[in-house]
Amino acid sequence: MKLNQISDKEGARKKRMRVGLGVGSGKGKTAGRGVKGQKARRGVAINGFEGGQMPIYMRLPKRGFTPFSSKSYAEVNVGRIEDAIKAGKLDAKKPIDAAALIASGVLRRSKDGVRLLAKGELTSKIELVVSGASKAAIEAVEKAGGKVTVTEPVAAKAAE
Repeated sequence: MKLNQISDKEGARKKRMRVGLGVGSGKGKTAGRGVKGQKARRGVAINGFEGGQMPIYMRLPKRGFTPFSSKSYAEVNVGRIEDAIKAGKLDAKKPIDAAALIASGVLRRSKDGVRLLAKGELTSKIELVVSGASKAAIEAVEKAGGKVTVTEPVAAKAAE
């Protein structure tokens, strides 16, 4: 076999339909667009338009609301921290905060803070400084002999 003999299997590449090239092509004259009207013309984008009637997305009631001041936390499980300690990426003797988690590769970014969750096992005695933590996560860390410091939200400090 030579490089100049290599080719695709029959039917692997389908040629694009060339419209408007004569009646015999099967897509001549109107090129599959029907006869006249707005949709037969160029530059038509009428998605959601219902002919002047109130569109369905405007007729239906809207529900829910996302507060603009809500926080988005980077979540980390205790099991993930334990894996990083065993791999030598985190030092269990020093306090572990958002910067340490990012430097070790456990988190990519801290967003509005780090929230500790309880999935996984923890055997190392560690000291954590996080923005938030679940009750089960705090219990898991304290059971292993560690300590969790939950920092106050910034908004609560500003209100005082």
